[in-house]
Amino acid sequence: MFTRRVLPAGFAALAVSPALARNARGQGGFDAFLDGVRAEARRAGVRPATLNRAFANLRPNERVLELDRRQAEFTQTWPQYRDARLSPARIDAGRRAYADNRTLLESIQTRFRVSARVVVAIWGLETNYGGFTGNFNVIEALATLAWEGRRAAFFRAELLAALRILDAGNVSMERMRGSHAGAMGHPQFMPTSFERLAVDFDGDGRRDIWDSRADALGSIANYLARNGWREGEIWGFEVLLPEAFDTSLADYRQMRPMRDWGRMGVVRASGSGLPGSEAEWAIVIPGLSRGDTQAFMVGQNFMSIRRYNPSNFYATAVGLLSDRVA
Repeated sequence: MFTRRVLPAGFAALAVSPALARNARGQGGFDAFLDGVRAEARRAGVRPATLNRAFANLRPNERVLELDRRQAEFTQTWPQYRDARLSPARIDAGRRAYADNRTLLESIQTRFRVSARVVVAIWGLETNYGGFTGNFNVIEALATLAWEGRRAAFFRAELLAALRILDAGNVSMERMRGSHAGAMGHPQFMPTSFERLAVDFDGDGRRDIWDSRADALGSIANYLARNGWREGEIWGFEVLLPEAFDTSLADYRQMRPMRDWGRMGVVRASGSGLPGSEAEWAIVIPGLSRGDTQAFMVGQNFMSIRRYNPSNFYATAVGLLSDRVA
């Protein structure tokens, strides 16, 4: 999910572009911003030595801002997004990853009661099974986004959380690399998510989502478990809709018993009737806004995946990949 064209830390400061110049605060303004963050972090108990390491020679990075404004969910059609993430290479790699980590995944599934294949699918979409976890300095990226101001409060909170994570010794400054938005490690957790949901599954005393596969995959499972995952239920499946179907009903928030959908003429894509289920389900058409009609019936576990990333594109792709990796 990451673009590999990454500038070295601090590179953007060598020639500030119009985008940063329009901020009208310049490097002096950035330094003043860091002073404010430093004071807030110290009040929260972060040690001065940690802050000195984190903020040494820090500069805003325009590449971070550029990528923040160009997310795949908003620039690709559903078929483009789906096909890129369900490529034969990704599916084959997922099957190998599942087989290679079967014992670990079974332990994680037993503890958290979350589908191991969904854990693998999220791992695959986030970082290509750990193949690329991001090259950005997380502190630099978060400081840039918090200073720039479009979502200042959100990224300031994430920056403060990242500083607390460093101060607690979970990761070194040099190893704290991630995406342009500050998402970290194999699961691509934001720092506040790390604080709430990362686990020390291997029992070594640290929550290490960068270099411990057990901690990383266990943390994904814990995230889902804490966000409503229902053991034994599927995420969803593809359906065919009748010609007269009211597409305003295709909304993940409009859940109703499966029998109600059946009365409207909804059937599985295979042409068979809907399975019996007492749970409530919703209809999702990921590409509806662009005229694509592929539809899915989704349940509570789709909603749990959606809590990981609030995108119907993402949650549907995770579900489809999970069906194929195991």
